Amino acid sequence: MTASVFASAAAAFARLVRAIPETAWDGPGLGDWDMRALVGHTSRSLITVSEYLRTPADHEDVDDAVAYYVWVREFTTSAGAEAINERGRQAGRDLGDDPVATVDRLVARALADVENAGDPVISVIGGLGIRLSHYLQTRVFELTVHGLDIARAAGLEFDLPTDAVEQAAVLATRVAVQLGQGEAVLTALTGRSALPPGYSVV
Repeated sequence: MTASVFASAAAAFARLVRAIPETAWDGPGLGDWDMRALVGHTSRSLITVSEYLRTPADHEDVDDAVAYYVWVREFTTSAGAEAINERGRQAGRDLGDDPVATVDRLVARALADVENAGDPVISVIGGLGIRLSHYLQTRVFELTVHGLDIARAAGLEFDLPTDAVEQAAVLATRVAVQLGQGEAVLTALTGRSALPPGYSVV
């Protein structure tokens, strides 16, 4: 199930990239990123799947996608925002002269790599050991959320797959609960309160 949701999220991302106007690629993306860097950063959700499948782990450090995001919050804090921003900019440069074709190739490679991979424990960022099925849930989240960022920045409609939206929304809520913020999110979702400006679970 997770692999099929990943496939639908990846295909939707590729369709979105094809729709980006030529004039938008050097325009604003998200925060310090221009559109190329934002798309490049998002494409790493494909690249890392292929790369990490080639780095098996002999230990499982986190047992689900929620624990992964809790761990990543601490890791990114220690890594620093500028290092993360620069990785995004480099990923944008790596898209080359034809970013649409590059993204199409990355999607095809990632889906082919996942197809018969099973559910191994893989070594991901920081040497963290996690099962592929759990890692794919985090990639669905990234492709979905950043897909919305890209569409908003480019002024495009984004036809999100329902299964990807559901998985991303459920994961975000579960992360909030794990962080002790479940009550705030629940009351916001039911119209009882508002979340603070800039609130994020990631």
